[in-house]
Amino acid sequence: MSNGTPGIPARTAQPVSPARVAVVGQAGRDLVLRVAGIPDAGASAVVSERIERLGGKGANIAVGIRQLDPTARVSLVAVLGDDGAGEEMLGDAARQGLDTGHVVRRGVTALLTDVVADGGVRRLLEHIPEQALLTPDDVRAATALTTADAVVLQLQQPIDTLLFAAQLTRQRPANGAPRALLVLDGAVDATEDRARRDELVGFADVVRANAREASMLSGSEVRNRADALRTAETLLDLGPRVVALTVDDAELIAWPGDHVFLPHERTRTVDPTGAGDAFVAALTTALLSGASPREAGQRATQAAGASVQHLGGHPRLRRLSPDRKGSMLPSSDLPSTDGETRA
Repeated sequence: MSNGTPGIPARTAQPVSPARVAVVGQAGRDLVLRVAGIPDAGASAVVSERIERLGGKGANIAVGIRQLDPTARVSLVAVLGDDGAGEEMLGDAARQGLDTGHVVRRGVTALLTDVVADGGVRRLLEHIPEQALLTPDDVRAATALTTADAVVLQLQQPIDTLLFAAQLTRQRPANGAPRALLVLDGAVDATEDRARRDELVGFADVVRANAREASMLSGSEVRNRADALRTAETLLDLGPRVVALTVDDAELIAWPGDHVFLPHERTRTVDPTGAGDAFVAALTTALLSGASPREAGQRATQAAGASVQHLGGHPRLRRLSPDRKGSMLPSSDLPSTDGETRA
């Protein structure tokens, strides 16, 4: 169990086998364009740097977990197109050390275009065809969910698929294997039935969202720290043991009976795109290793701070290693350029 937090499954300090993690979520082709400034309507801008590689929040979280724990078996459960871009992105995922055996191939590969201007100002353009979304049948075929130590559900998927994935995760083998750590990232469509949203949250051990997503999950607006704390308490009442919410310039980490606000790292922001994905990757890895919610939140906040210092949402994290104070901090200086096309 994690330090003083009932209900959070955790591996022992010396696991007999590598951790197994399944990430269910979005994958596609990521196109990152750096410009001096976002052009006005009818105007144009010169692209000074261009990056093309595997992207999508699900894929980014999976890669981040693999970087932080290179011994882990990280399975990506996602859809890539039955096209040249899909083949290229699948190869990129394999080079990143991901298990791609549960990646479905059909349709056209999703395209995510991140236009980043000086000062970290960005615009995200997404083309996500319906066929690029996971179905319950896709999830049913992903056996990794029933054997994983942790399952991350990235919530940009149909709620039927997400509920099925959560239910499947909870159906552990009859041999007494421990239940998986189930992490939710983001929010489902606000138009979905509130009861179904609450049902999904109730399956989770951990919920992570920014202020807008937290409002969608809870139905209450999150404008400040007081709102965030009330929302976290509402979500905890539904069943999760840890809730992490971004509000103002801090991360709120809440668990039954206690909470902490962790200020964001003071760093130069090049591109904020990957902060949330890096946060989820580090939070999951830390909790799975037995860290307390406070310590896991500290690691995750450090990872998010590292991610905004480079262009694009693809993580550049390093295995967690002790610093002089004995805590575990991620580093942003991992090259991580395999599969990356720059121009």
